[in-house]
Amino acid sequence: MTDASEEAKQIEKLYEFGERLNEAKDKSQNVKDYEGIIDATKTSIKAKQLAAQLIPRFFKFFPNLSSRALNAHFDLIEEEDLAVRVQAIRGLPLFCKDTKEYISKIVDILGQLLTAEEIVERDAVHKALMSVLRQDVKESLTALFKHIWNVEDPSQDDTIRDKVLCFIRDKVFPLKAELLRPQEEMERHITDLIKKSLGDVTGAEFRMFMDFLKSLSIFGEKAPPERLKELIGIIEGQADLDAQFDVSDADHIDRLISCLFMAIPFFVRGASGSKFLNYINKHIILVFDKLPEERKLDLLKGLAEISPYTTPQDSRQILPSVVQLLKKYMPRRKTGEETNFTYVECLLFSFHHLAHKAPNATNSLCGYKIVTGQPSDRLGEDFSEYYKEFTERLSSIEDLTRATMKKLTQGMAEHNKAMAAAKSDEAKESIKTQKQNTTTGLRTCNNILAMTKPLHSKTPAFIGDKSVNLSWKEAVKPSVPSSASGTGVKRPSTAANGSNNFATKKGRGAGGMQNQLVNRALEGISYGGRGGGRGRGRGWGGRGRGRGYR
Repeated sequence: MTDASEEAKQIEKLYEFGERLNEAKDKSQNVKDYEGIIDATKTSIKAKQLAAQLIPRFFKFFPNLSSRALNAHFDLIEEEDLAVRVQAIRGLPLFCKDTKEYISKIVDILGQLLTAEEIVERDAVHKALMSVLRQDVKESLTALFKHIWNVEDPSQDDTIRDKVLCFIRDKVFPLKAELLRPQEEMERHITDLIKKSLGDVTGAEFRMFMDFLKSLSIFGEKAPPERLKELIGIIEGQADLDAQFDVSDADHIDRLISCLFMAIPFFVRGASGSKFLNYINKHIILVFDKLPEERKLDLLKGLAEISPYTTPQDSRQILPSVVQLLKKYMPRRKTGEETNFTYVECLLFSFHHLAHKAPNATNSLCGYKIVTGQPSDRLGEDFSEYYKEFTERLSSIEDLTRATMKKLTQGMAEHNKAMAAAKSDEAKESIKTQKQNTTTGLRTCNNILAMTKPLHSKTPAFIGDKSVNLSWKEAVKPSVPSSASGTGVKRPSTAANGSNNFATKKGRGAGGMQNQLVNRALEGISYGGRGGGRGRGRGWGGRGRGRGYR
C-alpha cells in the first residue's frame, strides 16, 4: 500500500505533467509527460483518479501512444475502487471528441458497463453514453445495436443485451426528436438497425420496437404506401407466415395472433392483409378445433377486426371457411350443448364485412339470390336447401340469444340492488366487475341480433359500415340509432375492458335465485387477454429463432 508521502509525490508529479502539457504550444513534443501520466495508472488510488482525467484530455495529441493510453484507461475501469472506476467512465467520451474512429470501441465498452450494480457507476455510464451519442449518433447507435443483434456470438452476454435494450428504450427512444437529426436520414438508419435486430426477440421486445417505429415521422399518417408495406413486412416476418403451421407450437400461435393484432392499425390505413388472411385460411381454420380455447377466441377476434379491410378477392377466398365455422357455432336446432356467443358475434361480424365485398359468393354458400351479372352469381343452380338450413340456424341462435338477454337483464337488476346494499369497497368492486361482465354480454347479444336480422332476406344487405361496434371495443356514439335497439334492451354506451368469451349453456331453465340466473347466463366467460386488440404484455417465450427480415 502506498503511504501518504509517496502518494503526495505522485499527485504532485501528475500535476506537473498536466501543467506542462497545458502550456506547451506543440503538445506532441511532450511525450515523456504523457507517458508519465499513463504510468501513473499503476500507482496510488488518488493518482489513478487524476490520471483518469488527464489521459483522455491529452489523448488526441499522441496517436503513437493511443493503444497504450487506451489500455491503461480501460484497466482503470476495472479497478476495485469505485471512485477510480467512475472517473475513468466519465473520461471515456473525451476519447471520441476529436478522434471519431474510437466511437464504436468506446460505445461497445460502455454498453458492457451498463451491467454495473453501483448506482453512481451506472449513472456515469448512462451520461457517458448520451455524451457519445450526441457526438455522433449514427456511429454510436450502430455500435450499441450490435449488442442486440450479435445473437450467434457465443461470447455475447444476454445480461448485456437486455441492459442495452433497456437503455435504448428508456434513454434513446424518448429523445428521438433531439437525437435523430437529420430526421429522415436518421429515422431510416435506426429503422434498419431495428430490422436487423428482430431475428431474435421476445414478444415484449418486438412490441417495443414496433411502437417506436410507428412513432417515427417516416411511418406517420402521411407516409406513402410503400412505408406501410415495409411495416407490414416486418410484422409478417415476425409472425413467420412462410412456415408450415404446427398446432402444437404454442409459441408460433402466440406470435401469429399478437402480430395479427399489431398489424390491424396498418390495415386500417390501407396496407394489405392478404398474407395474414391466406395463412389463416390455409392453415389455421382447418385445425381450428385443435387450438386452445383462448387462442380460438383471439383468432376470431383478429379475423373480425381485419375483415372490414379485406379485398374482394381475399373476402371471396375466406368466406367458405367463415360460413363453415358459423354453422358449427350456430346449431340448426336447440341441443343441450354450450353456445359461445362471442364466437358467434365474431363470425357474424366477419361474415357481413366479407360478404359486403363479395356478395354473390354467398349464393352458393347460403342459398341467397344476389345478382351482380357475373357468372359467379350461379343463379341457374338450386341452393334453396342451403338457404333453408342457414336461416334455421339464424332463427335458432336468435332464440338462444333472446333467452340469454332476458337472464342478463334480470341479473343486471339484481346487481344494482346488490350495489346499493354493499358496504365494503371490496364488495362494491366485485359487483362492479360483475356488472361490467353483464354489460359486455348484453352488447354481444345485441350485436348478434343486429347482424342476424338482415340475413333472413333472400337478397340481404350485408353490413359494411361501422353501425355494429364489437362488444370488446370502446363504444362509439353512432350518428344514427343502432339497429340493435329493436331487441328491447338498451345498448350500453361503454364496454368492459378485457376479452370476454361469452358462452352459455343451451336449454337451461330460469328458476332459482337471480344471482344464479346471471351466473348461468355468464357461464364460461373468461377475462384478461386482448382487450380491444391490444397485446397481453407477455413475451413469446425465449429467443433463439434467428429469423431474417426483408
